[in-house]
Amino acid sequence: MKKSSIALLIIIYTLICASLAQAEELSLSLDEALAIALRDNRDIQLKNEDINKAKAKIAEAKSALLPTATFNGTWTDTIGLYPKSSNPASIIPQPTHKGGFSSTATQLSVKQVLYKGGQILNNIQYNKFGLEISQALLDKTKLETALNVKKAFYTLLLTMQLADLNKSILDNAAEHLSVIEARYQSGQASESDILNIKSSLSSVWQAYEESLNQVEAAGALLRNLLYLDKNVTILAQGQFEYMEQELAYDEAFLKALKSRPEIKQYEAQSKAAGSAVEIAKANGRPSIYASWDYYSKSHLAGTTTKNWNDYNVLGLTFSWPIFDGFATKHKVEQALIDLKEAQLAKEKSVNDIILELRSAYLSLKDAISRINAVEADLVLYKNNLATAEEKYKEGIASMQDKNDADLKYAISQFNKNQAVYDYIIAKSSFDKATGGI
Repeated sequence: MKKSSIALLIIIYTLICASLAQAEELSLSLDEALAIALRDNRDIQLKNEDINKAKAKIAEAKSALLPTATFNGTWTDTIGLYPKSSNPASIIPQPTHKGGFSSTATQLSVKQVLYKGGQILNNIQYNKFGLEISQALLDKTKLETALNVKKAFYTLLLTMQLADLNKSILDNAAEHLSVIEARYQSGQASESDILNIKSSLSSVWQAYEESLNQVEAAGALLRNLLYLDKNVTILAQGQFEYMEQELAYDEAFLKALKSRPEIKQYEAQSKAAGSAVEIAKANGRPSIYASWDYYSKSHLAGTTTKNWNDYNVLGLTFSWPIFDGFATKHKVEQALIDLKEAQLAKEKSVNDIILELRSAYLSLKDAISRINAVEADLVLYKNNLATAEEKYKEGIASMQDKNDADLKYAISQFNKNQAVYDYIIAKSSFDKATGGI
């Protein structure tokens, strides 16, 4: 039984070592994480491709301003061509040509649109607004991605610090257990004291394991946002820093209305819908185009003589749809509805931005208040630690007393970092609400 247990431990140790060997640690600062996200995040890459597509659509729309040229070529071979008999009494046609003959025909057509009811120019404008929409959606995706990366990064940093703190608490509890056990052996402590410490130690161990799971979950989220390999373990490198500053809500509101990608997006959609109305109206307007056609044939109709004959046709065509079953009318009505919907969507977006900005502003104020509250505790426990260290030097306090004071200061420092974390998240949300990160 003992040998099997040892063998099992060896197997577990081997698996753990193999897992650690496969894992790759990657230390990242916030700036590095943001740079990777803006480069490799698939949502951003998809929006970049949408921009490339929008540019191609503009080029396609502009091509309607250029002339078109079409070339057609035909070759035919006629076999067994018989004329009608010149003898009325004969019912059997008499061949005058035993074989066949071939002919060749070519046509080159050039067409230039001169006027198409304003459809071409409005189509170009429509696609330009489409590019503005794609750019706004890209900017929106970048803001959202940057905010998510920032949240995930600082969450990972905080959970790493929490895991370290819980490890310190666990070590401190283990030291207390050792002291109590020593006192129990000398008759200075009861068995109940030991059981209480062991119960506390079990709770601390559970909290430590939970914090390790939180580190893993936060790392997985950040790794997913950065599209890193699943075997990469991210180590967040940074500090929780807070710089007090004044908050100007009115200025932030004006900045949001000017900078938010959603505002730009719906403005472009409204303009694009206006162009779509003109495109729909163009279906009921006249169109004018000029054409030039060049024809060449190897023989003339009704002859079998092989010789080239060519001629040119120059034309000017005017077309005006008089009645199309009210199709244009209904298309215009649909385009006007799209325009109204775009304007309503813009108004809704403005209201949503106002609500988001207000909520972020209040959360930021609350976070600042919490920082001011925990800073007072931090000063207290820092002073207690200094006092404990001085007493330890004088021999008045034990090493355990000094360690307890150090742990309480570490807990107060973590509470300060947690408050700053709330501030950073609230500040990032507030910046995103104003159109920047």
